[in-house]
Amino acid sequence: MSNLILFHLCTIIKKHKHQKTSKKETLIFMQTNKDFLGTEPIGRLLLKLSVPTVIAQLINMLYNIVDRIYIGHIPKSGSLALTGVGVCMPVIMIVSAFAALVSSGGAPRASIFMGKQEHDSAEKTLSNCFILQIIISIILTIILLRWGKNLLLAFGASENTIQYAVDYLHIYAFGTLFVQLTLGMNAFITAQGFTSVSMISVLIGAICNITLDPVFIFAFHMGVKGAALATVLSQAVSTIWVVLFLCGKKTQIHIRKDYLPLKATIILPCIALGLAAFIMQASESIVAVCFNSSLLRYGGDIAVGAMTILTSVMQFAMLPLQGIAQGAQPISSYNYGAKNAERVKKTFRILLTTCLTYSIALWMSVQLIPKVFVGIFTSDADLVNFTAPMLKIYLGGLFLFGIQIACQMTFTSLGKAVNSIIVAVVRKFVLLIPLIYLIPHLVSNPVIGVYMAEPIADIIAVLFTSALFSFQFKKTIAEIQN
Repeated sequence: MSNLILFHLCTIIKKHKHQKTSKKETLIFMQTNKDFLGTEPIGRLLLKLSVPTVIAQLINMLYNIVDRIYIGHIPKSGSLALTGVGVCMPVIMIVSAFAALVSSGGAPRASIFMGKQEHDSAEKTLSNCFILQIIISIILTIILLRWGKNLLLAFGASENTIQYAVDYLHIYAFGTLFVQLTLGMNAFITAQGFTSVSMISVLIGAICNITLDPVFIFAFHMGVKGAALATVLSQAVSTIWVVLFLCGKKTQIHIRKDYLPLKATIILPCIALGLAAFIMQASESIVAVCFNSSLLRYGGDIAVGAMTILTSVMQFAMLPLQGIAQGAQPISSYNYGAKNAERVKKTFRILLTTCLTYSIALWMSVQLIPKVFVGIFTSDADLVNFTAPMLKIYLGGLFLFGIQIACQMTFTSLGKAVNSIIVAVVRKFVLLIPLIYLIPHLVSNPVIGVYMAEPIADIIAVLFTSALFSFQFKKTIAEIQN
């Protein structure tokens, strides 16, 4: 029923605005607008596509970060409320991971089909991914409402923080559909090179969230419930914008009725390619559980609260890197589909240089002024003093992480699902999770040992990824040159 309603929404809007175009008109439109991905200078093109995606990633971060900033400053209960919401983050990461499962595989494949001039295949990919995300959203909503509290207790909530966590998650669960469609479908807008439009999609929601948060949290005295409600309503507004665009005439590929029924030959390759992004994001949830349970054991609620701040700063570090990489994705995918090896190679070189420069600059900032970053999220002096030195340790390997992001996103952009999955699994499951439990037994301070697991895993993962990428990238370039 929900599928039918959404489809009719698109149809009514298209009829009302007289925007329905024939396939012939669409192909003419594409012919005059698509070539910039294959002809425009790489540096200028990457800048044009990356700036909006970086801004979009930074704005998107505000959905969770702004909540935490406001919650952390709630009088009297701010620190416990912040810790409670922090325990919700693993669950929220899982919801986002399912959006990535579909979109991170579907969007690059749509770009590759566009590079091959296979327009119908690109639209089939978009339409199938759209329906799959609706189905996943319904399932996730039921799970969160039924077993949410049990998940939160398993993820490190204590008797002091569980009620805050439950209050936040139960409201957030009703917005799962909006989260899925906003994150998932926006990737298909970016994949076509419309990065400014995708940025606006995120900006609309963020403005709503920033505006509604203080109203619901403080003016209506709703606390963490208000923060969750503001997030849900903001995501709903973004979803409307994204769906309307993909049903309109300005997009190059559309959600079409004839392509809505799921087909294994279309959706399974998308899931296979998106599995790496899913593992990366879903494993963040598992990693958060491991961190929270270990820190609760060794350091109590203050150590778990510090972890909430550390992951927030890590998001600040990662999202711009992901934004730059997402700006490069349409260029790499399109030119790979068009068998233009030189442009693929040049895109990666510029992407690597940009990501590495950013990661080094941010690493230096964290090492020099950690209290500035921590102070954004809390005014509690004890929490600030505890967290600041831990932040320097936790992000100790950040200076190399630009290499990891550039290589992993390029694997995905070129449709190399197996390689993407391998590097994701190695970093999280082979390295980080075992180290979280091993390092505390090897150092005098077990709390510091838990935080040390992150930089050690990051540095080893970068070395492994670099070696694998060097071999596979040369092999891929040789294949499209022949």
